[in-house]
Amino acid sequence: MLGWRKPLLALGNDMFQSLSDRLGGTLEKLRGIGRLTENNIQETLSHIRKALLEGDVAQTVIDEFLANVKKKALGSKTLKSVSPGDALVKIVHEEIKHALGEETETLNLSAEPPVVILMCGLQGTGKTTTVAKLANQLQTVDKKKVSVVSTDTSRPAAIDQLETLAEQVDCHFYPSHPSQSVNDIAKAAIADAKLNFMDVLIVDTAGRLHIDDELMQELTTLKQTVNPQEVLLVVDAMTGQEAASTAKTFHDAVGVTGMVLTKTDGDARGGAALSISLITGKPIKLMGTGEKIENFEVFHPDRIASSILGMGDIVSLVEKAQQTVDKAEAKKLSTKIKKGKGFNFNDFQSQLGQMKKMGGMGALMKKMPMMPKGGMANGLMDDKLITKMEAIIFSMTLKERKFPALLNTSRKKRIAKGSGTEMADVNKMVKQFTQMQKMLKKMGGNKMQKRMKQLQQMKGKLPPGLLDKLPTDLM
Repeated sequence: MLGWRKPLLALGNDMFQSLSDRLGGTLEKLRGIGRLTENNIQETLSHIRKALLEGDVAQTVIDEFLANVKKKALGSKTLKSVSPGDALVKIVHEEIKHALGEETETLNLSAEPPVVILMCGLQGTGKTTTVAKLANQLQTVDKKKVSVVSTDTSRPAAIDQLETLAEQVDCHFYPSHPSQSVNDIAKAAIADAKLNFMDVLIVDTAGRLHIDDELMQELTTLKQTVNPQEVLLVVDAMTGQEAASTAKTFHDAVGVTGMVLTKTDGDARGGAALSISLITGKPIKLMGTGEKIENFEVFHPDRIASSILGMGDIVSLVEKAQQTVDKAEAKKLSTKIKKGKGFNFNDFQSQLGQMKKMGGMGALMKKMPMMPKGGMANGLMDDKLITKMEAIIFSMTLKERKFPALLNTSRKKRIAKGSGTEMADVNKMVKQFTQMQKMLKKMGGNKMQKRMKQLQQMKGKLPPGLLDKLPTDLM
């Protein structure tokens, strides 16, 4: 596993980062406040209001948010160990968490199998892709047998798309045809799921470019037919506060149990996340964090709130490591370094592969607390760069990979030509390799627990109790 604090990348441009940028300067000034007064609280609230308006948060949500912050701030009794400014930051953190849904809400899979999950939403929200992402997560994380079916008879391409995605995630696909009725497809898919002993059946539905009576009637009838345990509304984060209006309409008509927020990695302003849960009274349960199938996560309001305020998301970082890090490889490398054996390009390539599994260094850095934004980190060590570095290593001879000191100018030229890169790219990769080599030598081969323990020193900068939630098997 690569070190936790490599100076390679900064935060990505996603909706939460955007909102964090807007609130960051305002909240940073609070830390210097020696005493909370009605005047400086009001001034802070004005800045927060502006940040939330620019973040496209719904007006009703803003009004409730600010009223709650003001009430708590004026009525708070600051502990001697906590500065007034930090106390106000904590209040803002709590209110953001409240707006996002307070507690983490997971899918209810406790019914008799097959548990039916009905997916709905407007066209273009990424609904069909989300079906595949959910199927993949249920199979890989929850170890469930999953079947998927499309009832989108108005768009034959949607059926073909879901079949292709089902093959990609290796889940059971029940075929349907545009000539069939929606309810007949659903009934047959449930019978097939029972016959094949499936744990979960995910039903994809038709979307529209806008909300109409026909869509809502179809969904209402389909819901009665399949009696789903979960009705998940897929919401495009890019639509801002408009997403909240759409969510309320769907919920009022169909009765959703939760929402899935998609395209959170795009240049959205964050308004959807802070609006839809509070307005509908229903939780955001999951979110899509990128285009890849594995870019899909459980929505944790407390962690997202911490991320928005620049406090990072250490818990998710460790959980991601648990799911993806090859512990045998990590132990092998640790033992090798402890014995004084050198770190070579084979080891480096293995570490690049581990990083890629975790979404690239950019995805990791987003979750680290108090990481700087912009500057040298923008665009560095993304998947494309990792792929380029791997191509350079694969263009080396086995001897060169094992003995890095062999690389001279002529060898580097040959490697650059063989990998389709420039000499500068090879030199840059060698520099990164050397930095890691030095770092591992200093660490003496110890695994990541030393880095993790350093987080204890950040306790004052993280939300209370956050470190207590960390999984222990990597500590």
